[in-house]
Amino acid sequence: MTAFLRLGPVGAERPALLAGDRTYDLTPLTGDIDAAFLAGGGLERARAALADGRLDELPGAGALRVGAPVARPGAVLCIGQNYAAHAAESGSLPPEHPILFFKHPNTIVGPNDEIVRPEDARTLDWEAELGVVIGTAAWQVTAAEALAHVAGYLVGNDVSERTWQRSESGGQWSKGKTAPTFCPLGPWLVPGDEVDPTSLRIWSAISGAPRQDSSTADMVFSVASLIADLSRYVRLEPGDVLLTGTPEGVAMSGRYPYLVDGDVVEIGIDGLGTQRSTVVSA
Repeated sequence: MTAFLRLGPVGAERPALLAGDRTYDLTPLTGDIDAAFLAGGGLERARAALADGRLDELPGAGALRVGAPVARPGAVLCIGQNYAAHAAESGSLPPEHPILFFKHPNTIVGPNDEIVRPEDARTLDWEAELGVVIGTAAWQVTAAEALAHVAGYLVGNDVSERTWQRSESGGQWSKGKTAPTFCPLGPWLVPGDEVDPTSLRIWSAISGAPRQDSSTADMVFSVASLIADLSRYVRLEPGDVLLTGTPEGVAMSGRYPYLVDGDVVEIGIDGLGTQRSTVVSA
C-alpha cells in the first residue's frame, strides 16, 4: 500500500508519500497535495517516481505533525443518514435520495489536532465517515463512470453540534457542522485503485470506550451512486472532499453522552489509518 500525507506545522505542511514503514519527500514533484496535483495525475507520477528510486526519504518524518492529507479543497460535501441504522437512531427512515449538506472548508484540521468546543456548544457529537477525494472533474456522470473520478479515500470525522444542527438551522443542518476544527481528516490519502470502498470496517471510540463499529457495506448509497447523484446537480472539482455518512453509535442516539472537554475521539477505517483528537474548550 502507498499513502499520501502532509507533514509539518499548520500552514506549512510538506507533501510526502508513505510506502511500508518509510516516508518519502514529495517536494521535488509538487509543492502540495492539492487540486492541481491531483488533476495533473500527481498520484500516478509520485508512485512512478517511487518505483524508479527517484524519491528520497524524509528525515525525521515520524516526529512531524500530520496535517489533513489534501490541501485547500474547494468544497466539503456531506451525506446525511447514509446508513439505515443511523437513520433509525436519528428517528428517520432511510432516505430515498441522498441528503446533501456542506461543511465550510475552513473546518478541516489534521487527524490528531484538537477539536475546539465553542463556548456555548453543549451537544457536541462525533461521526466516523469514509471520505472520498475527487481527482478529476465530474459533471453528470453515471455510476459506472463515477469511481474513475476518485483520487483516493481517507478517514473523516463530521463533528456536529446537535442543538445548532436540529433546532437552529431551519432544517438545513449546516449551522451545526461548520465551526472551526469540526472536520478532522486523515491521516492518509490512499489512492482509489488501492481501495475497495464497498466493504471497509469503520469504527469510533471515545476515551477508549467503543462507540461505532460497522462496514461501508451497510451504506444506503454506495460511493459510485453518490458521485453519480451529486454530479447531476453539482460539478465536483479536483480536490473536493465528499464525506459519505456515518453508521449508528453517535451521541444523538441517546445511548451515549455528548462530548466534553478532555474526551479523546478515535476514528478508524481499515486500510486508511486512525485519527485521534482531543476535545478542548475554546
